[in-house]
Amino acid sequence: QVQLVESGGGLVQAGGSLRLSCAASGRTFSRLAMAWFRQSPGKEREFVAAISWSGGTTAYADSVKGRFTISRDNAKNMVYLQMNSLKFEDTAVYYCAADAKVSFGGRHYSAYDYWGQGTQVTVSS
Repeated sequence: QVQLVESGGGLVQAGGSLRLSCAASGRTFSRLAMAWFRQSPGKEREFVAAISWSGGTTAYADSVKGRFTISRDNAKNMVYLQMNSLKFEDTAVYYCAADAKVSFGGRHYSAYDYWGQGTQVTVSS
């Protein structure tokens, strides 16, 4: 089993920045493909960013490319999402996800085995 705990969400003005963190435990972190997803009320869960075991491969949704950066620290069992130039439409609950089967999990939520509880990000316009 893998436990994932997100933190760092909050209220921020449009144009501001936030850094989300996800702490993982329960398995060898360096063998977990990680990702961030988000979900707004009435919408499906949406891919945000993904990162491979080593951090050498990343992927981003078009809507966040150039503004968000995913990274990981395998020594600390942490994955991060740096969010800059936030927009009102970035408002959502952000979830950390882990895939224990492959080195890079990709963009679809069904690929991921483990999920955190989520952290709320609210961007005021």
